[in-house]
Amino acid sequence: MPIRSLQTPAVVSRPAVHAWEPARYLIASDGAPHWTDDPLAATAFASMREAARAALRLPSALRAFGLPLQSEITARQLH
Repeated sequence: MPIRSLQTPAVVSRPAVHAWEPARYLIASDGAPHWTDDPLAATAFASMREAARAALRLPSALRAFGLPLQSEITARQLH
């Protein structure tokens, strides 16, 4: 039986080494990559699969990964 993939929005995130480093991936309108602290401003991917694919295309030194957008918003509200 095939497993259905849930199409939930996701973002690419990275662990911040310092508190002042932004942690969410943002692709600007001109296509340039940037990082932001706001999960709502970050580029939302259609699914975890797409977010993971984008994270794997980044340089390995960044150690980025995909996270569900809703959990990122909830975590930000708790701080």
